[in-house]
Amino acid sequence: MPATSSPTERPRSGSRRDEAARLAVLHAADDLLVEHGFGALTIEAIARRAGVAKQTIYRWWPSKVEILLDTLIEDTGKRLPFPTQEPTAESIRGYLRAFARFLTRDPAGQVLLTLIAEAQHNPGTAASFHERYLDPRRTQERDMLARAIETGEISPRLGPDATMDALVGPIVYRALTRSSIPRDLVDTLVDDLLRPRSD
Repeated sequence: MPATSSPTERPRSGSRRDEAARLAVLHAADDLLVEHGFGALTIEAIARRAGVAKQTIYRWWPSKVEILLDTLIEDTGKRLPFPTQEPTAESIRGYLRAFARFLTRDPAGQVLLTLIAEAQHNPGTAASFHERYLDPRRTQERDMLARAIETGEISPRLGPDATMDALVGPIVYRALTRSSIPRDLVDTLVDDLLRPRSD
């Protein structure tokens, strides 16, 4: 990933985390969310699934939202990385296709969609979601577009932020409404909004 900005780790509190227990909690939260939904997700259920004490979880995380954010940050870094080479129209197209697959096929994509939904009516969730995940990721996306513009690979019709909104918005909307995401949707968005250089 570009060395611009990365999702922020929540400051740790209490005793030093045991890595195996930390991962067990993150995986348990991810699995339970997919199985039962956000409303039924509780710290008690996460503790039972992870095999740790409830007090241990509360010592490390103040809420289930913060657990899900840690899960999302970790899984996104592994399964939805940014192109490592100099960005081109094709690598951006590939990133958007991977994003569509992430939202529709990966359990971590369900975590992202859930946090987007929860942020609409919970100001605390929205603030933490922006600070720890959305804003750092947008910085990386903006950098990806800026470098592609500098090399003449793309000529966006809009500014960087509006361009990313226009690119990812239809993908997120279809995922939120549990609709399929046609491959040609991504192609049309890239071709119309980025106006790739024709070789």
